[in-house]
Amino acid sequence: MKSLFSDRKVYAVDLDGTLAKYGGWMGIEHIGAPVPGMLRRVKAWLKHGHEVVIFTARADNPDAVPFVKDWLSKQGIGHLEVTNEKSMRFDEIWDDRCVQVKTNTGVPVR
Repeated sequence: MKSLFSDRKVYAVDLDGTLAKYGGWMGIEHIGAPVPGMLRRVKAWLKHGHEVVIFTARADNPDAVPFVKDWLSKQGIGHLEVTNEKSMRFDEIWDDRCVQVKTNTGVPVR
């Protein structure tokens, strides 16, 4: 459900390859170094009152979530929700693997 504040957005941010560097799967306990520009962006969104949700396939495995939360805590953003479920409340999804399409057309935006 949208906030009463029209300026407030909910950003869903992928972990591997977007917020954290990714060089291939090394197990649930390994998460790469933060991507500095993306981490700054996330912190700026939070500072301006937006909501950020970590949207990662890792959350499909409940045993992986504590490793994600620990990594987020080390970056100073440990309070963020972690999920692998898409939600209607997401205003934007930031992900290194997505292809944006024009609404109601299926035509990729390139």
